[in-house]
Amino acid sequence: MLDRAPLFDRLDTLITDASQALGAMQREDGHWVFEFEADVTIPAEYVLMQHYLDEIDEDEQRRIGNYLRANQGDDGGWPLFPGHYADISATVKAYYALKLIGDDPAEPHMRRARALILSRGGAAAANVFTRIALALFEQVPWRAVPVMPIEIMLLPEWSPFTMSKVSYWSRTVIAPLLILYALKPKARNPRGVDIRELFTTPPEQERHYIHNATGKLLGGAFVAADHLLRATEPLVPKNLRQKAIDRAVDFITPRLNGEDGLGGIFPAMANAVMAFDALGYPKDHPDLAIAKRSVKKLLLTRGEDQLYCQPCLSPIWDTCLAAHAMLEAGADPEGATMTKAFDWLLEREIKDVEGDWTWQRPGLAPGGWAFQYRNDYYPDVDDTAVVVMAMHRADPERYGEAIERAERWILGMQSKNGGWGAFDAENDKTYLNHIPFADHGALLDAPTVDVTARCLSMLAQLGYGRDHPVVARGVAFLKSEQEPDGSFYGRWGVNYIYGTWSALSAFNAVGEDPQAPHVRRAVEFLKAVQRPDGGWGETCATYWENRKGEMADSTPSQTAWALLGLMAAGEVESEAVAKGVAFLERTPRDGARWDEELWTGIGFPRVFYLKYHGYAAYFPLWAVARYRNLLQGNSRRVSHGM
Repeated sequence: MLDRAPLFDRLDTLITDASQALGAMQREDGHWVFEFEADVTIPAEYVLMQHYLDEIDEDEQRRIGNYLRANQGDDGGWPLFPGHYADISATVKAYYALKLIGDDPAEPHMRRARALILSRGGAAAANVFTRIALALFEQVPWRAVPVMPIEIMLLPEWSPFTMSKVSYWSRTVIAPLLILYALKPKARNPRGVDIRELFTTPPEQERHYIHNATGKLLGGAFVAADHLLRATEPLVPKNLRQKAIDRAVDFITPRLNGEDGLGGIFPAMANAVMAFDALGYPKDHPDLAIAKRSVKKLLLTRGEDQLYCQPCLSPIWDTCLAAHAMLEAGADPEGATMTKAFDWLLEREIKDVEGDWTWQRPGLAPGGWAFQYRNDYYPDVDDTAVVVMAMHRADPERYGEAIERAERWILGMQSKNGGWGAFDAENDKTYLNHIPFADHGALLDAPTVDVTARCLSMLAQLGYGRDHPVVARGVAFLKSEQEPDGSFYGRWGVNYIYGTWSALSAFNAVGEDPQAPHVRRAVEFLKAVQRPDGGWGETCATYWENRKGEMADSTPSQTAWALLGLMAAGEVESEAVAKGVAFLERTPRDGARWDEELWTGIGFPRVFYLKYHGYAAYFPLWAVARYRNLLQGNSRRVSHGM
């Protein structure tokens, strides 16, 4: 019989060291929060905002400049994630930000960036959000921007486009943006910095700003509609326009969310700041002041002399996932560490606000958690399910009332197709992705595999059987989304490894037969993409069509996802799992975090990627601890939802 004592000794030491280090990172009030990084567009936009307002903090700008230069790619541009080719929109913003900061266009790094931009068609080829920023700085005419009349705010619910038909992140970004489009203010730009050198055709002469981004017939029809709206826009009565502006302000104001900001996300916060300024709010106006403070809260120092702006903050997500890892590692559910964590989460339960989800689910009472410290209008289905599973695992009685409220809310948030979106139900009007404004392709919050899997895992952990109608519809949705190679698409994590782990966890939780064909195909996919070093790695580029097979160097977080998925499917004693655990054993670690350079987070496919710095801490610990626990236990079956 195989002597596993040496293995268990090694695993025990690793788990003890990593869990102690993770516990030491817990904040005094009980929560965990890790650095949350996006591409350079966010800090670049922060620089532009300061110059728009003429409120320039020289020290901040100097340190952001250091960060921007440090992240420039070898090709002269800035990518959406490290190791990828340059993105023209990110590069235009970074170049403009550096020039505003004071970098000389003749410097080598600026010359290389400019050459890259010009080789891609110039700044006119940048995306809609970049062109809006340039229009505010009078670098392009407003006709460079698709028509987005603020009268959208007044449209009846039966209209093809209403705020309820787009995702939460879209509506919080769009509402202040509509004010800016209506008023067309001019950035103060006190140093008079321009970027005319980035255009292949003078911007005022360019005639091809608006185009059919999707190439579909519907996209062409929307481009034609854009031309029609542009011709009729000057005919809108002033009193109607003012009514629409007032409606936009009425939408924004109750959602300002204190120092946690509109929607909890930087683009919405920054747009709110500029919109309030355009409306003439004095600097000491409380709404403008709090909006500015919310943006400042996102700033983070990197090293000794760099500064960047995070896209948002992730404390609830970090805390609930860290809690799962700590519980798996053996933390006492009634001990100080876990009690403080769950008490902190309880304080942030959303239960008294009727947020935007009620637009599709009138009367559905809240009971959930956001992603950020506060975002009461927008609890997140995914966060809520993960919090509930951790609380239920720790003490179902103590946290019973909060669990029951969340359970009712999750049940009510299921969409008609059986799946769950992240923040809204039935947010799936795909025709809207063809409008010229939506060239980013991220306007909607349709049901996804990973969020659906999390909801099913939660419901199963709470005792819902496979024959329950909600569970049955959810399982059917998951099965319908399986790819031909057995994998599942990961909307909120990169990518097929994340989605397949999520689906396998749900199938196990609801009691699907581990030998069922759909489970075996998913298992075989994970085994097929295991790297020679025993780990798993997948590049962010797999979100592009025909690039699915592009694997990357193994990462601790993606290896952990694959291991958790395989173990959920009954593969605890397989060679693949043993090799994956061995990879995590030998991967260098700094305290709680395994070394991980590649990004494994996603905001919007092909548009916006994220590095969750906490992923390399709690996910590997979770996977290694589960492996030890299952090998040492009486059953090889994972008994929790995740």
